Amino acid sequence: MSQGHTSSPSCSHSHGPRHIYIYSPSSAVRDKAAFRRGVARLEALGHEVEIDEAALSRHMRFAGDDATRLAAIGRAADSGADVALISRGGYGLTRIVGELPVKKIAKAIERGTQFVGLSDFTALQMAVLAKTGATTWAGPALGEDFGAETPDDIMEACFDDLLVGHGEGAGWRLPVGDASELPASGAFKVKGGTLWGGNLNVICALVGTPFLPAIKGGILFLEDANEHPYRIERQLTQLLNAGIIGQQKAVLLGSFNRFKLVPGYDRGFNLKTVVEWMRSKTKTPVFTGLPFGHVPTKVLLPVGQKVELMVEGRDALIYWG
Repeated sequence: MSQGHTSSPSCSHSHGPRHIYIYSPSSAVRDKAAFRRGVARLEALGHEVEIDEAALSRHMRFAGDDATRLAAIGRAADSGADVALISRGGYGLTRIVGELPVKKIAKAIERGTQFVGLSDFTALQMAVLAKTGATTWAGPALGEDFGAETPDDIMEACFDDLLVGHGEGAGWRLPVGDASELPASGAFKVKGGTLWGGNLNVICALVGTPFLPAIKGGILFLEDANEHPYRIERQLTQLLNAGIIGQQKAVLLGSFNRFKLVPGYDRGFNLKTVVEWMRSKTKTPVFTGLPFGHVPTKVLLPVGQKVELMVEGRDALIYWG
């Protein structure tokens, strides 16, 4: 389950300056130093960075009031940039999900702007997919990733691959315990399943709304941070009981981190037991160790795209090239 189980996810550096538009659709930027470092890092990589006029706005805990953030999303769609990259996640998109300019975003994607982000950004990704079928990218945020003291090499290489159109897939090594999910042959393959998902909290918040795509035979990936395993289990139960997990060809669990177990109380209840319990409740194979989530080493994943998933022994590969 932890990032330690991944072994050098595959992405390779390429070069070429691109226009990157930075905007804030969710929480207010708290770490302005990380924001500045992120901008400097992208510029040092040779890119032209355009910062939205409201990127550092503040209204309560949000990056500006709802109208301000909706306008910023609209400007990102109108920017003509190669990539529209969020400054950070946090909270704020589910409360405006019904007002998102999804058609404008889809048209921007058609014209070549890639929308990239994670965490709270999942709400926008799901709404765009449900309403238009357009592909967005689960990937880094400016502050958390490019603004890190030392940005992760694999994350940067995967982002580079997206920029030059060379991204074809992501590979990782499964934890030993995942062998139980494989058929007797030791190999498992999904052809042409829609890759979708993101932050577990956000996905659950959209269940029962028109903003969660109704995907059957897909590959659902999930991650979260700052959630105790019992909360993760409760949310997975929601997806199980809503019939969503049973309709997928596979579930991929990324990183679930930044939580504390309660000594003397949890008594062996942890992420491992949550995954084991979930596997006992569904026939859908559940694989772990996907290098994605609130961790430095993250691959980029095309949300809404048809992909192939291959698992052989402990080697897992998603590819879309």
